[in-house]
Amino acid sequence: MKRMNEANFKRFLIACLFAFLVACSSSQPSLSPLAKDAVILAYGDSLTFGTGANSDTESYPAVLAQLTQRRVVNAGIPGEVSSEGLERLTSMLEQHQPDLVVLCHGGNDLIRRLDKRQLQNNLNQMIELIKQHNAQVVMIAVPTLGLGLTVPDLYPQVALQHQLPIEMDVLVDVESQPALKSDPIHPNAEGYRIMANQIYHLLQQTGAVN
Repeated sequence: MKRMNEANFKRFLIACLFAFLVACSSSQPSLSPLAKDAVILAYGDSLTFGTGANSDTESYPAVLAQLTQRRVVNAGIPGEVSSEGLERLTSMLEQHQPDLVVLCHGGNDLIRRLDKRQLQNNLNQMIELIKQHNAQVVMIAVPTLGLGLTVPDLYPQVALQHQLPIEMDVLVDVESQPALKSDPIHPNAEGYRIMANQIYHLLQQTGAVN
């Protein structure tokens, strides 16, 4: 029991440290500016696809394209778990040759209560693949669903390990407000718009866009 408490305390300290760092706008790792013809790959599951809204016009990638004035490819697959996302990532990178990948994955792993260590490993491998294809990465943390919405420690840990910008709060905020959701899991059009705006703000904050 003592060891478990010590491990939990260490994870708590990591989470607190990251929360402190991201509270300061200058603390997020910087990104290289995106050219006007840059390609952004929005990679994930149904939260990326836009389930619960019109995916062509109301998903967060569709709104982000309008905000950034860049091409944003919606590569979200509803129901996909991280192992499946890892498996198809190489083909998506080779097909679209993105300059930046917005990685929002793991929600279905958490819903199905799959091994979080494997989820973390899959995210690490995805990031390594993206870097090998000379693209930058921004992470979107996904909370667990239940009585309380909390982001697993693995998301800030992965972001710190790879020195990546991460949006920690937007999905917690959206998922906690029924007026922003189309069902118990998915945002509605307004929820996706808020997601896009927060991601756009992060890209501005880190220097990727003006």
